[in-house]
Order: sequence, then structure tokens, then C-alpha cells
Amino acid sequence: MGKTTHRFVVSAVGKGGQTYLTNCHDKYELKKWLADHEDDLIMNEVKIIDKKKHPILKLFSLKR
Repeated sequence: MGKTTHRFVVSAVGKGGQTYLTNCHDKYELKKWLADHEDDLIMNEVKIIDKKKHPILKLFSLKR
């Protein structure tokens, strides 16, 4: 049994107050999940974490 890794972690808040937490393997799966749930999500509250992003790039791309 192989090790499964997820590259993207998505944390989002729904319009009804639901909390979504999901993992996606690649950007195509991420785009598909976002397209499927676009009507249910508050898009300003969606946070996507790329676990394979280089640590130095994380420092320069902080959004506050």
C-alpha cells in the first residue's frame, strides 16, 4: 500500500455557516472541487494551502 499525499488543503466557509475542509491531489482536482461547490461557498472565506510550496516563496507571498 503506497503513501498517499495531498498537495492542497482547502478550508472554506459555506453560506449557511458550514465549514469545509478537504484535500486535493493536484490543481485540476482543486479547480473541479471549487467549481462543484462554488454556489455553496463564500469565496472571500476560502483558504488554499499548497503543502509543496517552497518555504522561501511562502515568506514573500503572505497575504494579510
